[in-house]
Amino acid sequence: MSESFDDLIAQAQQKFAQAPDLATLENEKAKFLGKKGAVTELMKGLAQLEPEQKRQRGQQINQVKKQIEECLNQRRHEFAQAELNQRLAAETIDVSLPGRGRGMGGIHPVMQSWQRIEEIFRSIGFAVADGPEIETDWFNFTALNNPLNHPARSMQDTFYTEMQDDDQLPLLLRTHTSPMQVRYAQQHTPPIKVIAPGRTYRVDSDATHSPMFHQVEGLWVAKDISFADLKGVYSLFLKAFFETDDLQIRFRPSFFPFTEPSAEIDMMFSTGPNKGRWLEISGSGQVHPTVIRNFGLDPEEYIGFAFGSGIERLTMLRYGVNDLRQFYEGDLRFLQQFNR
Repeated sequence: MSESFDDLIAQAQQKFAQAPDLATLENEKAKFLGKKGAVTELMKGLAQLEPEQKRQRGQQINQVKKQIEECLNQRRHEFAQAELNQRLAAETIDVSLPGRGRGMGGIHPVMQSWQRIEEIFRSIGFAVADGPEIETDWFNFTALNNPLNHPARSMQDTFYTEMQDDDQLPLLLRTHTSPMQVRYAQQHTPPIKVIAPGRTYRVDSDATHSPMFHQVEGLWVAKDISFADLKGVYSLFLKAFFETDDLQIRFRPSFFPFTEPSAEIDMMFSTGPNKGRWLEISGSGQVHPTVIRNFGLDPEEYIGFAFGSGIERLTMLRYGVNDLRQFYEGDLRFLQQFNR
């Protein structure tokens, strides 16, 4: 290697060694290895040489470049090591100090209710089903006797997506967990006893409503059940959930397209802050024959009942919370009181 190459390497070593910090080092690097650096200028000069000279000189220049890069990386390593040593010195740990304990997490009150609901219904023979939160129009509406342009659809302001189903209708965020009743019933033979808890979505927001909320839907289909079974099962559930027999329960006539006859279920506490007040707690009814057919069953042979309850509503009543939005504001002072 020529003396000029050795001088270039020595000059780079000297400049890199004298760099007081990493920023200066990178600036010096540019003078040798940058787009306008000394090594780059040498490479440009190869174009004027004969092929054999070009090959030989090119090898020499690559060797120079390699040695300069080694010097550069060595200096970078020295800076990194110095920074690490400085951090270790500044961040020493006094092992004689007492440790700081980590705060314990807890289960969200709505999730506590969800788990409690599943435990109660499992104890009386109900299965638990889960399914997609993005649904087709057929499962969310049509299969539940809610065809296109049905007036009941206007009661559910819906979040639609840009994706479409096989019928070229937009997919949507499910407005209730009832679609899982259809899916489950199509995959199982009667008798069918199932609940479907999960997240649901509607364009609604105030002290008692949220755009995202939780529901639990229940379904029992068999040959020999009646509205009396619905009353018995749901009354048993409410007493177990609230851990009291001091409840009055009434079934008030109503309308739902997927049940006929239909009823709102109201509840009144005999004690506590809600004493003497009737509170709507659930919708229910005997499954409509059209829905039974969409299950793939004969409505002349099978009968069923269904109900749907808001898990947030049940949680609010259980714990005496007046504003549903508190569950989702992330205020630990509010949430920690449910995990003591």
